[in-house]
Amino acid sequence: MNDPRWASINAFAEQNRDNILRDISRLCAVPSVEGKPEPGAPFGPGPRDALAKALEIAAELGLDTRNAGSYIGWAETGPIAQGQKFLATITHTDVVPEGNGWDADPYTVRLRDGWLLGRGVADDKGPSILCLYALKYLKDSGAALRYPVRALLGANEETGMLDVDYYAAHFEMPAFCFTPDAEFPVCNGEKGGFNGEIVSPVLEGGAILDFAGGVAHNAVPDRACCVVRAAADAFRPGEGVTVEDNGDGTVTLRGWGKSGHAAMPQGTVNAIGLLVNCLLESGVCTAAEAAYLQVLQKLHASTDGSALGIAADDGLFDPLTIVGGTIELRDGALRQSFDCRFPTNTDAGRLTAAMTAVCGGAAHLEDVSSRVPFYIPADSPAIQTLIRTYNEVTGENKQPFTMGGGTYARHFPFAVSFGPEHTDLPLPDFAGPMHGANEGANFDKMIEALKIYILALLRLQELDF
Repeated sequence: MNDPRWASINAFAEQNRDNILRDISRLCAVPSVEGKPEPGAPFGPGPRDALAKALEIAAELGLDTRNAGSYIGWAETGPIAQGQKFLATITHTDVVPEGNGWDADPYTVRLRDGWLLGRGVADDKGPSILCLYALKYLKDSGAALRYPVRALLGANEETGMLDVDYYAAHFEMPAFCFTPDAEFPVCNGEKGGFNGEIVSPVLEGGAILDFAGGVAHNAVPDRACCVVRAAADAFRPGEGVTVEDNGDGTVTLRGWGKSGHAAMPQGTVNAIGLLVNCLLESGVCTAAEAAYLQVLQKLHASTDGSALGIAADDGLFDPLTIVGGTIELRDGALRQSFDCRFPTNTDAGRLTAAMTAVCGGAAHLEDVSSRVPFYIPADSPAIQTLIRTYNEVTGENKQPFTMGGGTYARHFPFAVSFGPEHTDLPLPDFAGPMHGANEGANFDKMIEALKIYILALLRLQELDF
């Protein structure tokens, strides 16, 4: 590394290892799943409290802070005048529900063989702390900042991103922004999103008495449970499915899959899909139930949408993905949520038409929402600054990429996602992915990411925005 600032950056990051671990643990200890809105807590008390804790940590680090009604908050290197151009990072302090399958308390961070384990260590509380320490370096080092830097801290990324909508409506946008909420090296494009629910008619007098599974629409469920009016011998236990005779003419079926993020479903096993197949094979369902389950079977048959007739690949982004995230029986109707990430050669209209055709008279779509893909050319000076910094620090020769995940970047005029995950770093057996049980993050790589962020923010000061 030839940059004369590197020795100082490297020393700062290494000297603050213990402090960073402490502060990640403090922030992850605050459960921050979206809850019922209340005064002063637009996304519920958990996200409010986590945002407050992050701002408390920022103030301890000597940064200026502001809480914007608990919708969003930020720390910054110093006051930013009206109309002054500034740079920003944006992370989030809300998390998906803890789900099942954890080896220990999800909100108590553990360090095992160099890996941090806990809900939010990777997505996105760990990266939030890294950004705060990056700003601490910028402020304490006395570096001349052509553009002040603001570390935005959101509170609603996982469920709606209403936090950035609020910010955009009330405050000035940064000249350039990156979000540490994805994978390295640099993601300069994100797929479109298509979400909603596949809803059955009211199923009266059927065999299915209850059906529940999943914790979030954007996570592949690893567990599901269905209570059915039938004899136990009507079902064949198979891989990932257990059958329990309740002794009252009903049976409880349980599906055991493998969780993961909806944007990266490779290697996951959807527990709801396992139960759908089991129910159809049993022959115990009414005609209306079976017709609905056949629609769900096509949803769960593959994560590329081919069984639904919506597979798409434009050569720019990875192919389309779709997963079923949650299912419930509500007011007599079954409701299966879905999460689809699509490339540029299809759109929400085509997806709606194709899935409506698959539903036929057996189901219908509700609560459909969508977002279009976005892409920033890889030869942009800001993108080139980030990728050059990453490659110089790591000794790699990576290129920008596109992805299926949806981040804050699409909500800003000029933004990308920038680490800190490494897809080429295998997870150990005891660690899980973002949104999964035993969520893990490699601590050495996080410290390396901090160094990358500091150097990148310094180099961005040299550009004209």
